[in-house]
Amino acid sequence: MEVTGKIKMIDQTKEVGSGGFKKRDVVVTTDEQYPQNILVQFVQDKCDLLNSFQVGESVKIDINLRGREWINPQGEAVYFNTIQGWRIAKAQAETPSGQAPPMPAAAAFPPATSLNEEEPDDLPF
Repeated sequence: MEVTGKIKMIDQTKEVGSGGFKKRDVVVTTDEQYPQNILVQFVQDKCDLLNSFQVGESVKIDINLRGREWINPQGEAVYFNTIQGWRIAKAQAETPSGQAPPMPAAAAFPPATSLNEEEPDDLPF
């Protein structure tokens, strides 16, 4: 799966817990009719992938959806979802599907020549 849009925010790398777990968040605003601010988390050695990106850049992020269960002190199961990034690249400008490429200027075409009078006009109309 992937998320594309403009980077709205890049957080600093944070170390969580005593085990040395590292995470870094980035928020991407999608480019669609109703834009969404999507939080994507990079973990461990993938945190450094964000070093070469800046706020405002258009990017494509390859993601995995992660889910986990936690049993709270009352014994109830609570579920969490995370969008985890594993690759990020600058977005390529694309021609939207279904649209034709732009027409070349009229000057690119040679002018029409007049018909030769000796050739019969055999068109049915």
